[in-house]
Amino acid sequence: MSITKATRHISQNEGLIFEKSSPGKAAWKLPPLDVPEVDAEKLLGSSVRNDLGEMPEVSEIEIIRHFTRLSTWNYAIDLGMYPLGSCTMKYNPRVNEVVVRLDRLANAHPYAPEKISQGALRILRVLSDALIEITGMDAITLQPAAGAQGEMTGLLMVRAYHESKGNARKKILIPDSAHGTNPATAAMVDYAVENLKSNEQGMVDPAALAAQMNDDVAALMLTNPNTLGVFEHEIAKIADILHAKGGLLYMDGANMNALVGKARPGDFGVDVMHLNLHKTFSTPHGGGGPGSGPVACKQILEPFLPSPVVITKPDGTLGFEYDRPQSVGRVRAFYGNFGMFVRALAYIMANGPDGLRQTTEDAVLNANYIRKELTGTFDLPYSTPSMHEVVFSDKLQGKNGIKTMDLAKRLIDYGFHPYTTAFPLIVPGALMIEPTESESKEELDLFVEAMKSIAREAENEPQTILDAPHNTRISRLDETAAARKPVLRWKRPS
Repeated sequence: MSITKATRHISQNEGLIFEKSSPGKAAWKLPPLDVPEVDAEKLLGSSVRNDLGEMPEVSEIEIIRHFTRLSTWNYAIDLGMYPLGSCTMKYNPRVNEVVVRLDRLANAHPYAPEKISQGALRILRVLSDALIEITGMDAITLQPAAGAQGEMTGLLMVRAYHESKGNARKKILIPDSAHGTNPATAAMVDYAVENLKSNEQGMVDPAALAAQMNDDVAALMLTNPNTLGVFEHEIAKIADILHAKGGLLYMDGANMNALVGKARPGDFGVDVMHLNLHKTFSTPHGGGGPGSGPVACKQILEPFLPSPVVITKPDGTLGFEYDRPQSVGRVRAFYGNFGMFVRALAYIMANGPDGLRQTTEDAVLNANYIRKELTGTFDLPYSTPSMHEVVFSDKLQGKNGIKTMDLAKRLIDYGFHPYTTAFPLIVPGALMIEPTESESKEELDLFVEAMKSIAREAENEPQTILDAPHNTRISRLDETAAARKPVLRWKRPS
């Protein structure tokens, strides 16, 4: 058997630990029972099982090798960059993990009395104050579990605000350059969604906004910088147009990695916004862990924040305030994902004001370096200056039948996680690339060379790309069938 065939044999047959099982193997021997025996069936009734069912019986070394092998099949930020545009998949510093695993933080219980939870409450307060300063807002809640829930919370506050004025209003305006969660969130909060078309520069046209703005509009949901990586430079005028008709400006803060330390949304007219701690402030997200989507707001919306909020009591201690008659209510169990708060605060304190500003500048610099190096190799649909990410299209490669998904699949063979494909929707065949500040020039150069090499292949040997990926354990999947007819569990071969 050749080495190639042997490798294929291993990759196909060592993935399922169930197939290694054989009766009698054991990875662990329990110590002798040191408590009185009880009649389990009498105690638990029909819930008791006397057999292992489909659980595998394997040795310790087989378990270790199985899970170690599986870990090598995954891509990770510890292996290379994630160029996923809009996702901001930056490196999570190890100091974050050291701090969050300190015993008195890791073992803090959400039901512990306030008087013995002052340290945890102090973390909530210090983080809140830092985020308020960074955003230029007046108040904040840390409750929401992710950006999408933050959006929902923010719009619930918008609705409550307008209801307090006697008219909840009917519509939310959303630019065509917005994140896909924005219209979904507006619909969930029972608003009608009205699309706002971008101008030739990929930005909101104030004149078009003014024409659509009326007393039925509750708010504009604006991503800034938007999904093209473009800063809405007329943002103050946009805010004025909304406020003149009693509307509010909601900002999707998913792209704050381009603004921290440089510009504050509260200073250019934003009324309410969410932050993604798991993006801008480096905590793990996606398959790496839970998210966190705090919502910051101006004073006019403070009464509607989710309950409870952290306050300083008359005796100087910290505690929760629950008596908030205008609150939209609780949106998350306890007070959110505490571990994410610890990581985000560690990140903020480790960097400090100058360091946070530097991370923003480096993120923008890295994106513009990639833009400069790949312009001409890939089509650049908008010439407007880029911030933290750049969006190309597959227009040039499309002449040879190559689409953005094909390019992304081939990029896997070069050792990189794919960029974001086919988004934003206003760019047909989009290649959305965000390197973040984490990456060195050396890593960016490797990525650039990989993309240029793929472009040459598209010109000279397109079939190589159409058949990609070639070096993975599983070849290209039928993604439509995988979505519509997923196989969700392993079954023993008959």
